[in-house]
Amino acid sequence: MSTTLIIIIVTSIISIWAWSNPEKQKALLMNPYQIVHNNQYYRLVTSGFLHADYVHLIFNMLTLFFFGGIVEAYFNNLSEYGTLLYIIMYIVGIVVSDLSTVVKYKHSPHYNALGASGAVSAVVFSSILFNPLNELCLYGLLCLPGFIFGAIYILYSYYQGKRMSDNINHDAHLYGAAFGIVFTIAVWPGVIPHFIDQLSQFSLF
Repeated sequence: MSTTLIIIIVTSIISIWAWSNPEKQKALLMNPYQIVHNNQYYRLVTSGFLHADYVHLIFNMLTLFFFGGIVEAYFNNLSEYGTLLYIIMYIVGIVVSDLSTVVKYKHSPHYNALGASGAVSAVVFSSILFNPLNELCLYGLLCLPGFIFGAIYILYSYYQGKRMSDNINHDAHLYGAAFGIVFTIAVWPGVIPHFIDQLSQFSLF
């Protein structure tokens, strides 16, 4: 069984369990106030295994399913410690993607966040580095080469993060994506010329 599938199963079990245990879910949410003032640092990790509902869970886990296997395979080809590196990227991606939110809401006791979106963004953007011309599709309708989709995604997340007009933590998406890029380059610096070489083959026609 692949590591990606194990993460999906574990995340799904914890998320579904938490829906019927609201008090325990509350204790695991990413609450910046509790993290900063009560040193409950574990929330930075546990919140990444919780989801608001089935739609939230399915969207994140389907995305991880489609892109996680690609990244996991590349890491395993690059290093005998590929699986460990993949797990580290995913877990640290959860933490890093929430750090700016912790700073922003550290004095807001009622602010909570949850979801694996930051870690999933890290995986997706790692995949884009390896396969920039591989098409990514939005809701199965609009399909674009990965590097174009990624650029639009970053601009959109930045814009929406500034507006703060919805309840989605767009900053987590943005920082998760950035972490995925940095981590992948650190693991394999050769991914940069590989990425450029792939882009040189791109044509609109």
